[in-house]
Amino acid sequence: MKARAAVVVTGLLLGAATALAPTAGASSSCTPWSVSTVASGFGMLENLEFDGRGSMIVSETSPVGPGALRTVAPNGDRGTLVADVESPGGLVRDGDTLYFTTGNSAAAGLLDTRTGTVGTIDLGTGVRSTYASGLAMPNGLARSESGDLFTTRNLGTLSGLTRVAVDGSVSTVRTDLGSANGIGIGEGKIYVANTFDLETTLTVLDEKNPSGPAARIRIDGVGPLAMSDDLTVGDDGTVYLAQNLAGRVVRIDPESGASCVIATGVPLTSSVAFGGAGFDEEALYATSFDGTVRKLARS
Repeated sequence: MKARAAVVVTGLLLGAATALAPTAGASSSCTPWSVSTVASGFGMLENLEFDGRGSMIVSETSPVGPGALRTVAPNGDRGTLVADVESPGGLVRDGDTLYFTTGNSAAAGLLDTRTGTVGTIDLGTGVRSTYASGLAMPNGLARSESGDLFTTRNLGTLSGLTRVAVDGSVSTVRTDLGSANGIGIGEGKIYVANTFDLETTLTVLDEKNPSGPAARIRIDGVGPLAMSDDLTVGDDGTVYLAQNLAGRVVRIDPESGASCVIATGVPLTSSVAFGGAGFDEEALYATSFDGTVRKLARS
């Protein structure tokens, strides 16, 4: 999520979905997870991914000047994978290939500036290339079983969901998702969270037919006061959603619509993902606009 509080007043309204799931209710068995700091001192952190080689990769952006893709070791040591990246956003790894979005700025979304890209870097050789171009504010990023990439845009009149096919071609999937931001794919479903709409929801789409019928899970809270950001889908299909302004992480059962706040005290949290090689694979790791990487562990 690149927009700041000033953008909230735009009052973007959620587009209609074809079906409504029950309002997500709080779970009585919700046990808070413990929160600890892994690393700090970065600029504004947007997203994270694991390289499969023992490091975490985070996208770091700045309101002034270019951003970068940084690395974080399990002991918190910091490094740089790619310097001079313009407003990096979502990250997805497939084997030795890391996909990352660029041009994820509020200005690009509001002005419909189509200079955004999906780039790649070979984690073995360090070779960087452009996979797709012509995107406006590509924010969240997820990869389907077929190899297609899906990216979100949460500002502007054409906010919504875009597909980047395996040949790099770009097409609009739908623009009725409101301020689409966080995205995750699991068990044949695409999950998309909204940010600025008054009603906080999680939209559920069919991975094989994302332009078809949609369902919405209502989540407690007013959208602009929570500012849902990126999300991840666990191996069991459970969705974990970072809420930026609320400074919390919410667990959502897509089957029942039940939700549960599992972590607070994670200010300006922007994304979450389960640990990869070298990290605790049972724990969630979270990035934040305050430049901190945190670990969320089951108590």
